[in-house]
Amino acid sequence: MIELKKLKKYFGNLKVLDGIDLKVPTGDTVVVLGRSGVGKSVLLKCTVGLIKPTSGEVWVKGVRVDRADWDTLSRLRKRFGYVFQGAALFDWMSVLENVMLPLVESGVRVKEARERAMEALEHVGLRDAYAKYPSELSGGMRKRVGIARAIVVDPEYIFYDEPTSGLDPMTSRLIYDLMEKLDEELDATTVIISHDVVLAKRFGKRVVFLEGGKIAYDGPISEAHRSPEFLRFLGEELVSLL
Repeated sequence: MIELKKLKKYFGNLKVLDGIDLKVPTGDTVVVLGRSGVGKSVLLKCTVGLIKPTSGEVWVKGVRVDRADWDTLSRLRKRFGYVFQGAALFDWMSVLENVMLPLVESGVRVKEARERAMEALEHVGLRDAYAKYPSELSGGMRKRVGIARAIVVDPEYIFYDEPTSGLDPMTSRLIYDLMEKLDEELDATTVIISHDVVLAKRFGKRVVFLEGGKIAYDGPISEAHRSPEFLRFLGEELVSLL
């Protein structure tokens, strides 16, 4: 389970998160929506311990993340798969080396890490690209490599930060299909940060909408039209997507 209690994060006088209470039960998938700059990625980074909150509590798998020491947090993160917004691949490493990295860093032998990385690349349809470098890949391919690196550790938790940002509609659909496949196969607790309403419709059995540092809506996507804040976010032209 993931649980955020009265979570606040300020940067100087700027209130980015202002009292977030959120529970994500084990095995569930939640989509966190909101405008750019509303604090979606900050919420995610507080959850995994990349940013310390100003106040409040962050619990993941029974560990209080905001107060955990480095060793405890390192052990917990071995159960995480994190897909960064820009894929965050290392340019000087091949695709295979990028995917192997979290395994090698956790002490897995190179031969086993290579085999598992190749399996992960096959899972995302990029086995034949293992020897390429990030500069040789399209934006969609880089996203898929980032997903392969996230799932190679067989995670209990998967965190996606804007998985379709910067992609054309056709490539976005390929990413949707891949995420849906992984959602069914891995049975991981999943948090998706996005402003993509189509993605929310596809995955959002439960959608959390952030506005003004607070949760303005938390519930099924089918009922989101009852939230005035969410309707303002959509605009009239997108209401039909719900």
